[in-house]
Amino acid sequence: MKYIPSIAFEEMSGSAKGVTAAKNKGRKFIKNRGYGGRIGTSDQAKNKGVMKMITTSWKSLTNEQILAWNKAALSADAKSILGTKGKISGLNLFQRLNFWVVKLGGSLMLNPPTLEGVETPSSATITCTSAAFTFTLDQPITDNGGIYLVIQASEGQSNGVSRAFGKAVQIHAEEEPTSAAIDIKSAYESKHGTLGAGAPKVFFRYFYVNSSTGETSVPMQAVVKWTAAAAPAEPAGGEGGGD
Repeated sequence: MKYIPSIAFEEMSGSAKGVTAAKNKGRKFIKNRGYGGRIGTSDQAKNKGVMKMITTSWKSLTNEQILAWNKAALSADAKSILGTKGKISGLNLFQRLNFWVVKLGGSLMLNPPTLEGVETPSSATITCTSAAFTFTLDQPITDNGGIYLVIQASEGQSNGVSRAFGKAVQIHAEEEPTSAAIDIKSAYESKHGTLGAGAPKVFFRYFYVNSSTGETSVPMQAVVKWTAAAAPAEPAGGEGGGD
């Protein structure tokens, strides 16, 4: 809310005690002070820490290394090796590729790797009940050597929510994935809590990452709805009678 100050506050500027004095088009006014959102998750803090370390390392590269990254960036969007198309700088490429290499436990790359692209994951079958929560690729990747499957999922959403892929965060990274079912129940619940009928929809994003080069595939999306597990079947026949 804005307030027009009296002449006594004509020269007032800045913020103090929860209010801010400002000026717009020659008119001065006082408004409630905004503090912005400063609450972040532990995952966000970790990711920011990784990115800060990578960005700082860029400043220590030699001129030859920087030129090599700039040259590699010129062809990066043509191969779509980052899962998206668009012009990027050498610094952008250095940050994006090294982010995943470092996050998955590798060492920072000072020189650009040979970029080859990463296969897009197949569709997936997701089982989501109160008893089981599994993720299964319908078709395994052709060559899974050094590949991780990164699975991101949102918190439970109400039935009225039709699109919440942007709320998906990483819950699991499967090294060298196959067509075997991946149990993600404990990983999901440790991140988002237990699902229930009140907010049963979960939005997924998943993609492959080459842990040696940091290249990512085009991300896939999926939506699943939690259901209560079926009650165990009653044993056949009634109670046994005595002689």
